[in-house]
Amino acid sequence: MIVSVWRFSHLLFAIISSLFLLIASVTGVILAVEPISNKMESYSISGADELSLAETLENINTKYEEVLAVKRDRNGFVSATVIIDGNNDEFYIDPFTGDKLGNLIQKKPLFQFATNLHRSLFLKSTGRFLIGFASFLLILISISGIVLIAKRQGGYKQFFAPVVRENFSQYNHVVYARFSLIPLLVLAITGVYLSLLRFDVIPDSQVSLQVDFDSIQEEPFKEYTEFDLFETTPLSELRELEYPFSEFVEDYYIIRLKDKELYLNQVTGDILAEEKHPIVQVMSSWATVLHTGEGSILWSMVLGLGSLAIPFLTVTGFMVYFKRPKTKVANEYSKNESEYVILVGTEGGTTLQFAQELHKQLLLSGKKSHLALMNQYSLFKKMEHLVVITATYGQGEAPASGEKFIQLVKKNQQKQAFDFSVVGFGSTAYPNFCQFAYETHEVLKASNNSTALEEVFTVNDQSFESFTNWCSIWSKQMGLPIKLKKPKLITSSKPASTFKVIYKAELPEDDTFLLSLKNLNGSKPVSGDLLSVVPAEGARERLYSIGKLNSDTLLISIRRHEKGLCSNYLYQLKQDAKLTAIVVNNRNFHFPKHSRKTVFIATGTGIGPFLGMIQENIKRTEIHLYWGAKTKDAFNLYKDYIETALQEGKLTDFKTAYSRQQSEKIYVQHLIERDKDLFLEVLKKKGCIMICGSIAMQKEVLQELQQLSNKYLNKDLSYYQNRKQIKMDCY
Repeated sequence: MIVSVWRFSHLLFAIISSLFLLIASVTGVILAVEPISNKMESYSISGADELSLAETLENINTKYEEVLAVKRDRNGFVSATVIIDGNNDEFYIDPFTGDKLGNLIQKKPLFQFATNLHRSLFLKSTGRFLIGFASFLLILISISGIVLIAKRQGGYKQFFAPVVRENFSQYNHVVYARFSLIPLLVLAITGVYLSLLRFDVIPDSQVSLQVDFDSIQEEPFKEYTEFDLFETTPLSELRELEYPFSEFVEDYYIIRLKDKELYLNQVTGDILAEEKHPIVQVMSSWATVLHTGEGSILWSMVLGLGSLAIPFLTVTGFMVYFKRPKTKVANEYSKNESEYVILVGTEGGTTLQFAQELHKQLLLSGKKSHLALMNQYSLFKKMEHLVVITATYGQGEAPASGEKFIQLVKKNQQKQAFDFSVVGFGSTAYPNFCQFAYETHEVLKASNNSTALEEVFTVNDQSFESFTNWCSIWSKQMGLPIKLKKPKLITSSKPASTFKVIYKAELPEDDTFLLSLKNLNGSKPVSGDLLSVVPAEGARERLYSIGKLNSDTLLISIRRHEKGLCSNYLYQLKQDAKLTAIVVNNRNFHFPKHSRKTVFIATGTGIGPFLGMIQENIKRTEIHLYWGAKTKDAFNLYKDYIETALQEGKLTDFKTAYSRQQSEKIYVQHLIERDKDLFLEVLKKKGCIMICGSIAMQKEVLQELQQLSNKYLNKDLSYYQNRKQIKMDCY
């Protein structure tokens, strides 16, 4: 509910202000060019800022008949107002010589147009108010955006953690919002401040100096070059200096420095009056600089990019909203006449795509199926089978379409018996992986007349293969011949690459084999990436983890299934045969570059990507490999790779766990407690633990690591997951 409030507020502010913000952003980008253009002019003289005012004035006075004023702007350009041949003139000068460098920069028509549009929309006070109000809304949008990102990422500490990609709009909206957050907030806050200043809500306090003319001294006479203030004040401190109007002692120098304003006796050099700039004036000056970027090329570029982000965030934000699943799902059968009910909890619509495919296949099988969102849970009069497919939001919270689910289950107790299954979608990159799915399972389990068919089934990173595996098990229980088709939303648009088989090694007794492949074109994977293989037209995709042995050779480890279409397709490939497949980036499972000590944990063919990572370990950092299989014979397929790596020092240690080699079954998770000192050291010293294999193994390993972390480190395991010290690629 809280998330919905923030999300609704974020959207509402964006809708109200979008038009004005778009105008302000486009003109802001144009105006960001102006200070850069001005700064590029060649009126800045190296070393001039170190000159004293005495030296500067002497150089200028010597050059011109009469000087009225000297200024230094935020670009560091020094200008003088002088009288030449009886006429006033103002231009940039060289403070060392007083020579004229060029005329004052005039505002170009484009910048003038953009300024007027940016400040007031050519609507005078009304336009100024609208722009000021839009700036205020931008502050609210930024704050609500910060809260939403933090909740999505699993907390403020995870604010800059990698973003799980659901789709282009969602991913880039979050990524670009994080990068542009600071300049957007600065633009918004200073924009509001300048508007309040313009409408006198904030009083524009000015320095008001009073001179006691009765106490003005006419002696001792000093040359202006001997005035203490002129001798001790560098040119870099000057904003403006006005010369006395006449030679009468009652007229004086008016000097405005960075932090104060003062009057100076033109005869003795005494300070007649002095006052620090009021805090409002200082703030106004900083607000102008921060809002315009005046005097800084770098900050102008930052502001320009920040302004440029507004149209992009507006468009992607609305795309995220309109792509969000709507509450109305067309159903052929009503909720009270369906024996199968599928409920969806989703944020970005991905899980809805999977649920729709299952719903479609049930209807094709002649079953009465009803599809709805989790928030629509109620009494289902003829429901016999319930399937809940849900994502988890942020720190284990319910997604928007499932926020009311737990209360509704408690309220609506079904009168007839039914079984249920829960499929959780998420990413192991987030610490609370599929937590809401587990909560859903528990509340359904506690409801009347319910029977859980199995424990929660989790799907990592929208893996269609995992979902299909669950569907195969579930449909077998239902006695239904269901074959899912991959939703178009998650179909890869990346071009395929061609690979040539250069070697195949097999271990028939273990039904496993290795394929060495040469990449003939296309993308360049690294170890840990995935190879997407579709064995026949219309067949489902199968993903294999890639081990990169060298720049030319890839390795995939495969278990052959008796009726496995893809594994048998790959198995029948002969030497020099061509394979067309797509490389899928798996950046959350690449070898950590800065880890001094790394532990690999794998079972069966999960060792594949680690063989590549070990081969790439040319720096010979410490790597410990834990590998599990049924019997010692399974190791023969990888023996040469492991023994060579140990001899070359690319692999520090190799430990095995064979579940059927002895009377007592030993799994890799059992070795963690035995070697706890190593695992604790890795966690404490910012090392990395990588896990590849089955989801079941991953769950057991994480439980062991969780116990170690709680018992010896007094930290939840999520602390190390958040620091990217635990990486997983399990299915």
